[in-house]
Amino acid sequence: MLAGTIDMQDMRYLNLFRKITGVSTKHVIKYNNMLIFCVPKKMLSKAIGKNARNLKKINSILGKRIKVIPTPKSIEHVKEFIEAIVSPVKFKDLEVKDKEIVLTAGRQSKAALIGRNKRRLHEMQKIIEDFFSKEFRIV
Repeated sequence: MLAGTIDMQDMRYLNLFRKITGVSTKHVIKYNNMLIFCVPKKMLSKAIGKNARNLKKINSILGKRIKVIPTPKSIEHVKEFIEAIVSPVKFKDLEVKDKEIVLTAGRQSKAALIGRNKRRLHEMQKIIEDFFSKEFRIV
């Protein structure tokens, strides 16, 4: 699994996350004006903190919505990974092909997943490219 390049702003986010939660991670994702940190599944509760205290603290410092999700171990976990990122938006199905991942969504969900000016679609395409080296499309 490859991650894209990390810029200085991402480094600041990762360092702040580690300092507050005590959990080290290499993955911060920007999606829908939200920061999503990927941590190993067994570290999820520690990263979130009691009563989501850690998330609230990071949120108050950065002024951005924060989400913590498990790092996908392999391509088999891509469906849970995407569901965690786009939650609460639901989709019907996900199909993994040789070179691409195809997400099937209803009309309402499709609009929410694509976003204005296709912003969320482009963000998700970058995430899928970074994590799984595949193309991503919504039908």
